[in-house]
Amino acid sequence: MCGIVSLYNKRQKPVQQEAISAMTGVILHRGPDDDGFHLEDNIALGFRRLSIIDVEGGHQPLFNETRDIWIIGNGEIYNYKELQQWLKDIGHVFHTDSDIETILHLYEEVGTDAPKHLRGMFGFTIYDSRKKRLFGARDHFGIKPLYYVETNDSIGVASELKSLLELPGFKREVNPTAFYHYLTFQYVPDPDTMFAGIYRIPPAHSFIIENDQIKLERYWDVEFKPDESKPFSYFVEGTRSVMLESVDKHRISEVSRGAFLSSGVDSSSIVGMLRTFEPVKSFSVGSDIPGYSELDYAKRTAAYLGSEHFERVINAKQYMDELPRLIWHQDEPVADPSAILLYFVAQMASEHVTVVLSGEGADEFFGGYNIYREPHSLKMFSGMPGWMRQSIGYMAERLPDQVKGKNFLIRGSKTVEQRFFGNALIFSEEMKKRVVMDDITRSESYVSPFSITEEIYKRASEYDDVTKMQYLDIHTWLRGNILMKADKMTMANSLELRVPFIDLKVFEFAATIPTKYKIANGTTKHVLREAMKDFLPPEIQTRKKLGFPVPTRHWLKNEFYKWAKEIIFESKVDNLINKAYVLYMLDEHREGNADYSRKIWTILVFMLWHQIFIEQKHNFEPYVSPNVELRRKKNSLLHIG
Repeated sequence: MCGIVSLYNKRQKPVQQEAISAMTGVILHRGPDDDGFHLEDNIALGFRRLSIIDVEGGHQPLFNETRDIWIIGNGEIYNYKELQQWLKDIGHVFHTDSDIETILHLYEEVGTDAPKHLRGMFGFTIYDSRKKRLFGARDHFGIKPLYYVETNDSIGVASELKSLLELPGFKREVNPTAFYHYLTFQYVPDPDTMFAGIYRIPPAHSFIIENDQIKLERYWDVEFKPDESKPFSYFVEGTRSVMLESVDKHRISEVSRGAFLSSGVDSSSIVGMLRTFEPVKSFSVGSDIPGYSELDYAKRTAAYLGSEHFERVINAKQYMDELPRLIWHQDEPVADPSAILLYFVAQMASEHVTVVLSGEGADEFFGGYNIYREPHSLKMFSGMPGWMRQSIGYMAERLPDQVKGKNFLIRGSKTVEQRFFGNALIFSEEMKKRVVMDDITRSESYVSPFSITEEIYKRASEYDDVTKMQYLDIHTWLRGNILMKADKMTMANSLELRVPFIDLKVFEFAATIPTKYKIANGTTKHVLREAMKDFLPPEIQTRKKLGFPVPTRHWLKNEFYKWAKEIIFESKVDNLINKAYVLYMLDEHREGNADYSRKIWTILVFMLWHQIFIEQKHNFEPYVSPNVELRRKKNSLLHIG
């Protein structure tokens, strides 16, 4: 796990060492073990290393036999040994045992098709001096981040957005369209970022920079292929088999490993499967507010599975004190409160291990979110003519809010494309008009959130409603929220996070499971629960997903109230946000008249982000946790294979 930066000068001038050094220096936390550079012609490659594989020999940038192709890469390739052997058999000469060098020789052999052959998480850039071009790619599901920007002088690509802010002449401005979408989704959907002019390279895309231009191309796409001919037992056995194989693949490293453990099926399954291969250290975090902590369940699960368990309790002050720096680490506002608890559990884990396995992706691949049960509960509406559904919705919207079943009728009157924006829907379009300044909502920048979901739903038009929801979440929620916070909060602690559920082979099998086996027996991800039974304590097998719950609802009424008011008053966002209405929501929430906690939190995170990156009120220096040095000493005493 590392950080990469590549820079292309459009004026065909040499890139200065100071420029690329500044861009890599700001992401010191991603690679505290080593750095490396290659400057040639009008390009520069910069690298920060967190040593995981070939610790002694895998220094980057790496080069081919003739030193005319160079590579920097972030991530892990889990099938690199098989690819390496094939490439050696046909004559390629390796000078390291690094998985990233395998990509280099693969590029020599198959060119820009190289990403299609990779199984893993990655973001990489190759400089091909023969063709005078940069080529790179981001992994299939977007586990590792990759951003790009184009200025008058340069095109830059980097693992973190903050590296691109170091480019001379770049003007920090909010992308208003991204801001509107953030209010809907609680994150900025691909390919935009909250900065005008900086974009994400979408998952499953490669890029070529040549002739002063950057061009993106998709190399793979998500495709569900449900197989109705197979019995339930086939999918249970197949899921168990493919998951065990994936967990085994994700163990590859020369440093210490562990796993995050909450109290649900996903993380518990990872710990249980990992325990079949090796002793496990597990890590959990919880709040000090009753009802907002899963530590007791996690502790019992750890005892059942036999892991060496570590836990930490976080209070409101600790959370508040760390929040500004962690928003700096996020690069963009992601209004998921659990992201901050993820930082704390990663901080604790970083004292003991360099690599952690985690349970992200199980819900999207195997149908785990409770909202995926909605198409079944709304089935009575599906046979109605469109005009009848519209009439029901029209009448329901005019009912008083206290009428029981109002929301059920409204949602039933809509198609899945009209009602489902993913796992988070923070502000409705109607409520946005109260939060966003009037002149902004009438500007050309205002774009409906349907502009994001419509194209995705078109590609999923042949699927049933549950699969459509999975497809949408994989293309929005998973990459924009789940994987964003997972990468940024662990890398803030120089800790590599691996996600065995989000694996190409796992998805290819999960995509064949019919919906009738995913949502069944009164629960979600039914196949996965059955497949994991042997690894889980009975009380966990049917538990609802909670993850690391955060008591923001409570804190905003109490410990966070004055702090929130100060942020609202001080943040210079009056041109974007109607502060009077935000203050009204805060007071209504405090008095218990409404639960506005998610909406208020979404606004507060944006305001803090604005203070840090636009107003530049806070100045955070690159920082490496002292835990990294402690961990190095522990690793040196262990023989880890």
